[in-house]
Amino acid sequence: MARRSPSKSLTVGTFLKGKTILITGGTGTFGHALVARLLIEKAVRKIIILSRDELKQSQLQHLYPNESRLRYFLGDVRDKERLMRAFRGVDIVVHAAALKQVPATEYNPFEAVKTNIVGTQNVIDAAIDQKVLKVLLVSSDKAVEPINLYGATKMCAEKLCVAANVYGAGSTALSVIRYGNVIGSRGSLVELIEKQRAGGVITITDGRMTRFWINIHQVMDIVLECLDVMKGGEIFVPKMKSAPVRDVMELIAPDCKIKTIGIRPGEKIHEMLITQYECGRTHELAHMYVIRPEFGAYDPAWLARTPAIPKDFSYGSGNKDFKLTEAEAKTLFKR
Repeated sequence: MARRSPSKSLTVGTFLKGKTILITGGTGTFGHALVARLLIEKAVRKIIILSRDELKQSQLQHLYPNESRLRYFLGDVRDKERLMRAFRGVDIVVHAAALKQVPATEYNPFEAVKTNIVGTQNVIDAAIDQKVLKVLLVSSDKAVEPINLYGATKMCAEKLCVAANVYGAGSTALSVIRYGNVIGSRGSLVELIEKQRAGGVITITDGRMTRFWINIHQVMDIVLECLDVMKGGEIFVPKMKSAPVRDVMELIAPDCKIKTIGIRPGEKIHEMLITQYECGRTHELAHMYVIRPEFGAYDPAWLARTPAIPKDFSYGSGNKDFKLTEAEAKTLFKR
């Protein structure tokens, strides 16, 4: 994976000064981008990568051969004892490890449960026991009103993190960031389009499909903002726009034929980021929405001066209010 210059559009506070940050699943697209973003913050003391893939760790080490602040742990979130050792002395955990491919999790359901649900509970337990200050779970729009197993496991992971604040109160704050499709991530639709492009035919499962889209560097800015402001129990949702999948295909591969092959198990036509049941607990910030927890000793004082969203707010990819303009799409999908 080539190194790219990270963006820095948001001002990062002093909360990173002297901190040790651990990223689970740190050798994936998200981990690569977060490492690049954190390394430009000179105040960060140490960055620990925890993943189970020694090859990808080796590749990451070759990208940063002289970076003394990077450390590497081989381990799996299914192994609680390993997490207990890895989290010792850690201030912040960003939990990105997950099985994410919808078809794979449909056909290997309990593997997804063990990694995405049991693994998340292991992260929570180890973080609380080791007095980690902050834990941020990386979630997905598929966790909202899920119809596939991946989405259901992410919904459970979200609820585990939010509820864990009852046990971690006073020492460990746990929150969630939930977002849609990341452009150019490994295994993403955009990557698939680029692979199929040389053959002249791009496959689509259903021409009606719409999805939310975001650039990986935008995600990094929002992640650091979440880590700065979180109190524990919030679900943060970046402000994203949507586009029909077919439009994205035509934009990236305009000379290709698009072939409909039929919807796959567990696929939705449209995705949601905030449900109608969450609207009453949702506030709007400059770059994102914040969903307050339903229970626990949560103090919403820091959100008191932010506007609440309307109760009939519908944050779905099929809502034309959030559709990318042609100019926005060309900028977002520029390769």
